[in-house]
Amino acid sequence: MHTHSSTAHASPLGKTTAYCASYAPDLLFPIPRQEKRVELAIQPTALPFVGADLWNAYEISWLNPKGKPVVAIGEFRVPADSPCLIESKSFKLYLNSFNQSQFADLVSVEQILTRDLSAAAQATVQVRLQALTQQPQARIAYPPGELLDDLDISCNVYAPAPELLACTDETPREECLYSHLLKSNCLVTGQPDWAMLVIRYRGRPIDRAGLLRYIVSFRNHNEFHEQCVERIYCDLMRRCAPQELLVYARYTRRGGLDINPYRSSSAAFLCIGNDREIRQ
Repeated sequence: MHTHSSTAHASPLGKTTAYCASYAPDLLFPIPRQEKRVELAIQPTALPFVGADLWNAYEISWLNPKGKPVVAIGEFRVPADSPCLIESKSFKLYLNSFNQSQFADLVSVEQILTRDLSAAAQATVQVRLQALTQQPQARIAYPPGELLDDLDISCNVYAPAPELLACTDETPREECLYSHLLKSNCLVTGQPDWAMLVIRYRGRPIDRAGLLRYIVSFRNHNEFHEQCVERIYCDLMRRCAPQELLVYARYTRRGGLDINPYRSSSAAFLCIGNDREIRQ
């Protein structure tokens, strides 16, 4: 694993990179989560949430012992309490390094992926591969909640503005709200990242117009997917103080990978499948 600087700007992002087609676990580039969590006053020994970063990979291939290619799709869950996240371009380069390498079978590849990704994240990463010969079923679905995007609002703030968040004085409730209007930018390259954001909570009703303006306020913000979700979670907790909270974002794929971080106030309030957003 890398021994040089693990800051985001030292990663392969934004740099011309030669693709390696032979298995190379050293391509994985971990980034300590705490570097950004300090901005949110999150203590590493007392995380205010549980959750994971759910990755889907659509460009996985290797050679069987006879040299015949095998193709598969993969699902990876990196726990939110892992010391490191895995930088996405390095993940892509790592997966491509399997292309011309021979492995005994799918289970062997799963075991190697689990070992390498867990070493990079410094925590156990859950890995599930499915060969396309198994005809895996992909489901496109929206949350069982209410879409915010038809609200007729004016927007003029395009940097995160937690002051836009507020609660009403109505009776506490449990509800799920979602929006397709979340856009942020890569922390290093500035490339746009697009996502559907899901917010499920129990507590005083969150003002919907303010919530949608707040979501839009990330439009020019530079931060990784995982970091944006944690910022949204912390802002909602501090401004609205719900009894329970789940924040979940499904980002569109890049380089054959999509990243879908989710953070919840408790394991009991987690309700996460792996249904695709229509743009995924």
